[in-house]
Order: sequence, then C-alpha cells, then structure tokens
Amino acid sequence: MRRKMAIVLAAILFVDVIALGVIFFTRHGAQRPDISADAQPLAEASTTQMQELISTVSLLAVGDNLIHDTIYEQAAERASSGYDFSYCYEKVADRVAAADIAILNQETIISTEHDVSSYPMFNSPPEVGEEMIRIGFDVFNICTNHSLDCGEKGLISCINWWKSKGMITTGAYLNQVDYAKIPTNTVNGITFAYLGFTEMTNGLKLPSDSEVILCTSEDEAELQRRVMAAKDIADVVVVNAHWGIEYTHEPTDEQRILAKKLAAWGADVIIGNHPHVIQPVEFIENDNGTRTLVAYSLGNFISAQNRGARMLGGMLTFDISKNNANGDITIENVKFHGTVNHYGYNFSNIRIYMLEDYTEELASVHGVKSQTPSFSLQYLNDIVNEVIDKQFL
Repeated sequence: MRRKMAIVLAAILFVDVIALGVIFFTRHGAQRPDISADAQPLAEASTTQMQELISTVSLLAVGDNLIHDTIYEQAAERASSGYDFSYCYEKVADRVAAADIAILNQETIISTEHDVSSYPMFNSPPEVGEEMIRIGFDVFNICTNHSLDCGEKGLISCINWWKSKGMITTGAYLNQVDYAKIPTNTVNGITFAYLGFTEMTNGLKLPSDSEVILCTSEDEAELQRRVMAAKDIADVVVVNAHWGIEYTHEPTDEQRILAKKLAAWGADVIIGNHPHVIQPVEFIENDNGTRTLVAYSLGNFISAQNRGARMLGGMLTFDISKNNANGDITIENVKFHGTVNHYGYNFSNIRIYMLEDYTEELASVHGVKSQTPSFSLQYLNDIVNEVIDKQFL
C-alpha cells in the first residue's frame, strides 16, 4: 500500500513539475531566440551598406522649348503684368520636379537687350526661363540653330541672363576663360559634366573678332578634346546634341556616326534635339564594356507648330548609379514617356500633357486636326510604338 502511495505521489509531483515548466516557458516567451529582433538590425545594416556602396541619381530630359508668339501672347493675357507661363506647363511640372536633375533644350534665346520676337528670329521673355527654373529644370542647352537670332549681343545677353540665375547652361560661352570651365554639378556623390553643340546656325555667324564661343560639330577634333576633358573631371558626361533633319523620325547616318564617336570619346548620355519630332532611343555598346544612352531626338516640348507628329514629344527618364567601391557607372530604368502639345481652335490655350493622361476627348478637339485630320490618341500611340523600342516603353 505504501509502495502504491509513493508511486501516486511521484506521478503527481511529475505532473506538477511539467505544469510549472509550461507556465514558466509560456510567461517568458518559451525562451526561444528572437529571430525577428536579431534580423531587423542585420537587415538595416545591410541596407545601409548597400546605400553606401551604390549612389543613384534620377535624371529627366525633354525636347525643344520652342516659344512662338502665340505662346507668349497667351502668357501675357494671363498676367497682370509681364508674362505668366504656368498654365502651359502645370500638367507636367510635378514630373520635372521629381527628378534629381532635369535637362531642357531651350530652343529660343532669352535676351533682355532685345524685344520679344517669334519665327524666324526668336527672342523669348525672361519669364519663360523663370518658369522653367520654378518647375525644376536644372540644366539648359542654349546651343541651337537659333542661338544667333539676335546676333552676338543677343547671345551674350542670353548667357549672362542664365548666369544671373545661377543655372547650368551648355554650348555657348562668353569667352575662352568661360569655355575652359566645363560646367559640372555633384548630386548624391556622382559628378556630372555637361556639354552641348549644334550642327547649324541658320547661316548666321559670330563676328570674326568675337570672343563668344558657340560650339558646333564642325571641328570634331575640338569636340573630341572637349568630351575627353569632361570625362577627366566627371563620373558622367552628358552631351546635348542639336542635329539631324527637321520633321524626320529616322536619324541621319551622320547622327549615328557622330553618336558612336561621342560614345567612344567618353560621353555617357547623348540627348538629341532639333528635328521637332521624336526619334529612336538606343544604347551604344562601347569597346571598354560601357554603354552610352542616346536619344536622337525628343521632339518638341512646347510649340505652336501645326502638324500632328510635331505635337508628340518625349520625356526621357533614367537612373545613373555609381559603385562607390570601384567607380563603375551604370544607366538603369530608362523610360520614354510621351508628351502632347495640346491647343484648341486657332492655337488657343496651348499647354502640355503627359501622353498617359491625354484622352480621346482632348484629341478630338485639338486644333491641329485642321492640318492633320487623322490626329487622335491612337495616332500618337502608333508613332510612339513605331519609333521607340519597346524596351524603353
């Protein structure tokens, strides 16, 4: 009997010990390692290390800011004094502001020494430049076929106006000292250098004794020296190329040949303008294993031209990444976004839309239909799909 009693007591004691153990482990989280607590600092450390290893900058580029009289006259009507261009750009302003670096081809000069004027000899109000700065553009190509529309004096005024705003400009310089200082900026630890040139100046020339320098593609040896000098001082060289044949979607052989030369000399990105319509985007594979991004033409950003294809522009976005351990540069996430230059009857209410936000309803009342009856949302999308490789869409 005593033996049975001892067995029963031992069993009860065993059960009590087990129960106490369960309660203890339950109250103390079962004493298991807190994997999530350990993993979080490790994950944060890994993310921080990656951020320190790789620097990234987002860029955006658009085409010709071509300011016809219709555009600045409407801007004047919207202002109590001067000009108010905000209506023209407000539908795309957020996109511009979102980029770390935004690049614009300012097709028409801004000279405060001359009256405003339109085609064929342009001069734009300073307020359009101020609006471009306000919405977030950082780099302005001022080297175009219209750079000499107001002569040497006009170009000097234009250069000085942009300098007074502290902006980076490409392709036109006051003198040799100014020319020698290749414009650069550094964003997120990546240094960018900016160059520009034009193929043509509409037959206009600077005086033979002028100190002003307007870069052209005529002297390829100097262009090569310039690109290589830029590569020596920067991680990334961006070239604004004013070239090609107007109103053609296909780059010329000369454009393609020069693009390959620029790439071989050290250009990382080539932004093309002048044709007023979009042309292809592609990568050039270089012998050293790098790639150069080329947009042969981004068409018009804004204009008062009157044919359907000229209403379609391009907004190119891409990321530049730098491996801080070895200095390698990569170009990633390249996307072509269509833009639409919209206006109503008789060029009324000119403004820009993103193609993705544009509607068939808007297209149906576009003033350009008087010259291009087939203009429609499908018309625009067809051009994009025919010209731009699908990898960039």
